Amino acid sequence: MAKRDITGAVDFPYLESFAAGDFGVIDEVLNLFREQATIWSRMLQPGDPGWSDALHTIKGAARGIGANALADVCERAERDGTGVLPAVHAALDAALLDIAAYQHEQMLRSLKG
Repeated sequence: MAKRDITGAVDFPYLESFAAGDFGVIDEVLNLFREQATIWSRMLQPGDPGWSDALHTIKGAARGIGANALADVCERAERDGTGVLPAVHAALDAALLDIAAYQHEQMLRSLKG
């Protein structure tokens, strides 16, 4: 695990490889994921009629950035229902924590030149 991986929730080497090492693209994708996560997380409530759509969207986005544990728990919630939503929130929080740490490390590296 690299020092930037706090929880290991995101496979950053996968993302870096997929983006051909273009950190501008990686940063843009991660920023979009973070912004959308704010919207999605509010919808992940048993009483929200859009919870399953949000869950499906998160699952695809998570696979795209290498957050496979999050995608897996989303898949489980699609199958097993709203009782799994607390685990989805926890996995989403872990992914967001790792993304913040990764972006912070990239920013520090850019300052060093």
